[in-house]
Amino acid sequence: MVGRRERVLTIGVRVLIGVACVITLLCGSLVFAAIRNDNAITGNLGTADAEVVSVSFDRTIVRYSTPDGIAHIPSLGVLYPAGLEAGQLVRVEYDVTDPELVRVAGRSVLVTLLPVGSTALITWLVAGPALWWYLRRRRAAKV
Repeated sequence: MVGRRERVLTIGVRVLIGVACVITLLCGSLVFAAIRNDNAITGNLGTADAEVVSVSFDRTIVRYSTPDGIAHIPSLGVLYPAGLEAGQLVRVEYDVTDPELVRVAGRSVLVTLLPVGSTALITWLVAGPALWWYLRRRRAAKV
């Protein structure tokens, strides 16, 4: 019975550590994607005034016009939308070669570092003790 309990705990710890690694990988990917998007916008910078059309949990939709008179409503929403409300007018920066890539003016990847870093930190505060326990048990089993 003790052997089975030990095996179940070991499997649980391995799953927990695997999930923590996946979450950490996703957090890192999110930061690198934000850096890539910021570099694309900065490299081909266009600015415009935009109206916030809608705000939901997963995206904030804006409408803006480029100098050629074409109105754009990026389907994926605007980057770094914290604090925006529907009907609000905001200044946006966009990639002139890809007007679907747009961010709120004055905001950058730095806005993502606190929430992403906090997520990774909390993940490892939970998974760290389990990892320590697992490594300690493996070391004791080898001795």
